[in-house]
Amino acid sequence: MRNEQEMMDLIINTAKEDERIRAVYMNGSRTNPNVPKDIFQDYDIVYVVTETASFIEDKNWINIFGDLLMLQEPDKNNKNVGMDMDFERSYGYLMLFTDGNRIDLHIQTKECMMDSYVSDKLTIPLLDKDTCFPSIPDSTDVDYHVKRPTEPMFMSCCNNFWWCQQNVAKSIWRDELPYAKFMFECVIRHHMHEMVSWWIGTRSNFQVSTGKMGKYFKKFLSESYWEMYQETYSDGSYENMWDSVFVTCELFRTLARDVADSLSYIYTVDDDKNMTEYLQHVRKLPSDAKEIY
Repeated sequence: MRNEQEMMDLIINTAKEDERIRAVYMNGSRTNPNVPKDIFQDYDIVYVVTETASFIEDKNWINIFGDLLMLQEPDKNNKNVGMDMDFERSYGYLMLFTDGNRIDLHIQTKECMMDSYVSDKLTIPLLDKDTCFPSIPDSTDVDYHVKRPTEPMFMSCCNNFWWCQQNVAKSIWRDELPYAKFMFECVIRHHMHEMVSWWIGTRSNFQVSTGKMGKYFKKFLSESYWEMYQETYSDGSYENMWDSVFVTCELFRTLARDVADSLSYIYTVDDDKNMTEYLQHVRKLPSDAKEIY
């Protein structure tokens, strides 16, 4: 597997030798000093080019980066399903190579760069042949830090978390596994992730990032809370899913109370109590029941 220095030399030298490429910058995890380095980190690279057409018409130019295991062209895919894409401004190649390295490479015109370069604070300039880059501060992940919720945001999260539990409960009773899983994994988990992130935020003065989809939760949660979090995942067994529902409720309840105390907000205990009792009742409800109560 080519090391970081080899990859960066290849990326920059390719740009130096191609007159169509006028500047290069990088963003993503490799520009974030708070992200642990590992072998799976990709290279998020942008080439600022004089025009995009020649790159798109003959994509053999990307062969210089190595032997491809797989290539994705997301802009082409998006256009093929009817999305409005402007290839004259930018185009992307997501490349996974046979040695395990990955480059997410985008080409964009100078005009496009001027719209996007300063918008991502995780940006590092690598090459600027024409001194076209505007001045930017040092790379920082501040835009990705957990944001302090307002009280209405907190209340809405709690309300929807408990309200949508009845959708999970009834779909389990109806033996509608896809719907039950969707409601739990896409709706309930979303609100639980909000609360986990806010709890971490209150413990760090909202100065850390929990990562995309909570990938750094383990780093910030206590061992006991992380063990509970792991138990929120279940298989296709309804009994196991019910167990996950209740441990999710317990974790949410515990963290939400802490967040409410830290931010001087109100946690609606009645919704928690009433819906927990409802879930316990539905779990015991016979599959041929004619009435809920």
